[in-house]
Amino acid sequence: MAVAVPPDDFDRLCTVAGPVSRETYGRLRAFERQFEKWAARINLAAPSTLGDIWTRHILDSAQLLPLAPEGRSWVDLGSGGGFPGAVLAILLQGRSGVSVMLVESNRKKAAFLQNVLAELAPGARVVARRIEEATRSSAAPDIVTARALAPLDRLLQLAEPWLAAGSRALFHKGRDSGEEIKVVHDTWNLDLVEHRSAIDEHSVILEITRASRRQA
Repeated sequence: MAVAVPPDDFDRLCTVAGPVSRETYGRLRAFERQFEKWAARINLAAPSTLGDIWTRHILDSAQLLPLAPEGRSWVDLGSGGGFPGAVLAILLQGRSGVSVMLVESNRKKAAFLQNVLAELAPGARVVARRIEEATRSSAAPDIVTARALAPLDRLLQLAEPWLAAGSRALFHKGRDSGEEIKVVHDTWNLDLVEHRSAIDEHSVILEITRASRRQA
């Protein structure tokens, strides 16, 4: 079941993400406002989820941070409206030696991310390229993330160059996660841990520390 969280939004954030400053909380609120403004003009998320951006998207993204407190370099694949990449970039802003890169091929969404993060997380980097190009041209990060992007089999294919080089994956998955895991076990050798979501009782975070294709 989802973890019970306090009613106050700041306390809820600290419950799922760990200690957070009031300044960082304010930056996340500013991101929420900018997201709402841009979402009125371009498709940043499913319309049905826009009524509770704070919980459905921001807190859901923030819960990744305690799963990889040692992560120094992060890459978010297919960042879309910024979940989880922009949220992580804001939470990690100012930490010495930590880098966050968001990969988003859609030019309008990439423009949104660049515009907003230039103010709220200026240390973050937005790459407006296809994921396949980014994995070929960028060094493997400590942590690679993805949320609402593709089935697990496809995510493993996209992240394969980095996983082979030692990256750890944190992938959000919904109620179909069990079926997706069954599918990939036919073709992949995985070291995989399922973490129950702190936000949605039907969702999980898949932590993958090793992935290699099974030999035919």
